[in-house]
Amino acid sequence: MLQSLAGSSCVRLVERHRSAWCFGFLVLGYLLYLVFGAVVFSSVELPYEDLLRQELRKLKRRFLEEHECLSEQQLEQFLGRVLEASNYGVSVLSNASGNWNWDFTSALFFASTVLSTTGYGHTVPLSDGGKAFCIIYSVIGIPFTLLFLTAVVQRVTVHVTRRPVLYFHVRWGFSKQVVAIVHAVILGFVTVSCFFFIPAAVFSVLEDDWNFLESFYFCFISLSTIGLGDYVPGEGYNQKFRELYKIGITCYLLLGLIAMLVVLETFCELHELKKFRKMFYVKKDKDEDQVHIIEHDQLSFSSITDQAAGMKDDQKQNEPFVATQLSACSDGSANH
Repeated sequence: MLQSLAGSSCVRLVERHRSAWCFGFLVLGYLLYLVFGAVVFSSVELPYEDLLRQELRKLKRRFLEEHECLSEQQLEQFLGRVLEASNYGVSVLSNASGNWNWDFTSALFFASTVLSTTGYGHTVPLSDGGKAFCIIYSVIGIPFTLLFLTAVVQRVTVHVTRRPVLYFHVRWGFSKQVVAIVHAVILGFVTVSCFFFIPAAVFSVLEDDWNFLESFYFCFISLSTIGLGDYVPGEGYNQKFRELYKIGITCYLLLGLIAMLVVLETFCELHELKKFRKMFYVKKDKDEDQVHIIEHDQLSFSSITDQAAGMKDDQKQNEPFVATQLSACSDGSANH
């Protein structure tokens, strides 16, 4: 008897704080996922980093042996300056000196990566004035971009998602939830094909040093706004039609970002995902809802009384004018 009572009380306690328990498991799962990613990345990439470090040490030792007139300190100073310039997008290599980082098309590409928060990091402002303008430009531009993308995605979602689902539901009598799931899957497949696989094939042809996997990697990193910057198109030696190519990439990134947001919005509107998300939200108490309703009613009542008082004041202001008109009319009729 006591065990059954204790079990029922535990069940009631869990049900009462179900949202908190789900949120706790969500936080724990996210932390475990972070640790899992760190373990995998470390185990996969650390051996390659070690090989690269050993190779660089050998090259440095061989270079110093072949050039005895150059000291190790002078070499490190030169290499440090080269690496610093490379971090700003400036290369000392002869096959990369022909590409400017701040012509109009490159600056347009940079502005698009800043506003979309992609930020490859291959080109950064060099001057203090450029850094200050980048801060001001981003503070204004990023909320402006969010507003622009929200408005565009809302309009596109109406025509691409809501109307087709409603049409098949009303015209053919299919279940709305089933139609929404099938439509979301088809839309996701079309988006992945048009903005990932096809562009990856195109980039693998236009970029000399990229294979299909690297091109697909660039598309995903860019459209997910991760923007690591290890692969940036249009930076190769003697790139043909570089200006037009940069403008095309800018348009691709903008359209691809809109398409990704439309797909995410479509999946977020699924009934099953809405129910799943509500598991982690804080549920409002009935007392809070009643307080909100009472406050709303009081606000509505006060606004009505204010309107009525305003109408009475207007009537009082108009009464002397009406009274003078009536007295004038009565005096005129008496004279007649």
